[in-house]
Amino acid sequence: MAGTDERVTLRQFRMLVLLAGKGETNLVTLAESLAVNPSTALRMVDRLVDAGFVARRVNPASRREVLLQLTQTGKQLVDAVTARRREEISAVIAKMSERDRAGLIRALSAFAAAGREYPADEIERDLVSLGWE
Repeated sequence: MAGTDERVTLRQFRMLVLLAGKGETNLVTLAESLAVNPSTALRMVDRLVDAGFVARRVNPASRREVLLQLTQTGKQLVDAVTARRREEISAVIAKMSERDRAGLIRALSAFAAAGREYPADEIERDLVSLGWE
């Protein structure tokens, strides 16, 4: 996050990343994904709305529910930080031997599968596409 918008904490950035991945979602689902109370998530959302990174609207199917989504500014921040992280990680990995890179791909794939965040084949495909094969 260094060199990015200082108005966003690491926890808030995680929220932006989740919104980028999930698309429009409600507060309760977002809070559950972050493993925080809805009241904590609401305070985070309020700050991100004020900063222009998140937009909210009433769910037309359930007027008691608020839907959240990234604004274009929020998407640009997530994209910029993600690109910077990939560049920095790629520079480190480029210094590793081919054997060590293959081991890293196996370890990260197993880690992601165990955490059930992404399917292992999806992680491996993404890592290989970054030139980490």
